[in-house]
Amino acid sequence: MIVAVIQFFIYGDFNVFERIVSSTFEMSKFAVMDIALPLGGVMILWLGLMNIGERAGAINFLSRLIAPFFSKLFPEIPAAHPANGHLVMNFAANMLGLDNAATPIGLKAMNSLQELNPQSEVASNAQIMFLALNTSGLTIIPVTIMAQRAIMGAANPTDIFIPLLISTFFSTITAILYVGIRQKLNIWNRVVIGWIAGLAAFILLLVYGFSRLDSQTAFQVSKIGGNFLLLSIIMIFVSVGAYKRINVYEAFIDGAKTGFETSIKILPYLVGMLVGIGVFRASGAMDLLVHGLQYLFSFIFSDVRFVDALPTALMKPLSGSGAKAMMVEAMKTYGADSFVGRLSCMFQGAADTTFYIIALYFGSVGIKKTRYAVTAGLIADLGGIIAAILVAYLFFG
Repeated sequence: MIVAVIQFFIYGDFNVFERIVSSTFEMSKFAVMDIALPLGGVMILWLGLMNIGERAGAINFLSRLIAPFFSKLFPEIPAAHPANGHLVMNFAANMLGLDNAATPIGLKAMNSLQELNPQSEVASNAQIMFLALNTSGLTIIPVTIMAQRAIMGAANPTDIFIPLLISTFFSTITAILYVGIRQKLNIWNRVVIGWIAGLAAFILLLVYGFSRLDSQTAFQVSKIGGNFLLLSIIMIFVSVGAYKRINVYEAFIDGAKTGFETSIKILPYLVGMLVGIGVFRASGAMDLLVHGLQYLFSFIFSDVRFVDALPTALMKPLSGSGAKAMMVEAMKTYGADSFVGRLSCMFQGAADTTFYIIALYFGSVGIKKTRYAVTAGLIADLGGIIAAILVAYLFFG
């Protein structure tokens, strides 16, 4: 409100109050019609499938497989608890950019963690670590970003693939280190280091494989691979359920009911968060912040080209669609193959929508005291932003 008053009286922006009021209505409608309702349908589908997987024992199998690693990052979770399997599936879906599956699976994981939470309204250590890893935005195959670069006329849409992968990997490492230190976890043991090294090796192999493909082939491999994985999960869950003679339809319906209930529960949190973001943008606060950073960095660095891409980085924790708009605007203004255009794409993929994820996931289980979850998410975002800037100068000069 203070920013709006300044805009009105000092800069003579007589439409600022109208924009703010209009934004509150638009974002309220957007939260319900464009996010909550479509998300509700996807959640009903995937939570139904997840319930089949639980009754069939597939989730428990994943839990036992990943337990040695997760027992170090999530010591509060028992080794055989289904939450481990839910976490694995959520992280895998996020890494492959399968947003439609990642969100409902993530909500299922949060509900599993809530079952172990001794204080129902206070975020547990495990929930904070889970949220920090989610907001770090580790994505192995950024299909949508590469597709957008192709649309904007990039000569080689996949040239940001390796730099983006490095940036988002550092964002995730930042999240693990910060939360691990806050929770006094033994994150330097051989198990954690081994798993991280294995993940890094897997990413390097993937980078090597994709670097040998042309952009069109890379797109096709990414899309086919992601869809094949989702279809495989569905078929495995249903097939194992039928083999074990559980009532697959009944299991699906029971899980689907929880999906509908969760979609209703998160509505107030979504509306409140998105309206706040809309007011922040409409008041001109974002523009003032960007201009202030440009002025500040000009005294510190001789090369401040990265500042022109910062609107994407600053918007990403607040709004995924807003950050995407900033990314497209940067490519349109400076060119898809410019330093700013490429860095904007890297910012888009190096972090995730921190405030949206926290409002969505914590709202789904009624968490009111988030402790340092927001700080952890923003620090992970900052790690990704810094890494993206350094890597962009390294790769693109």
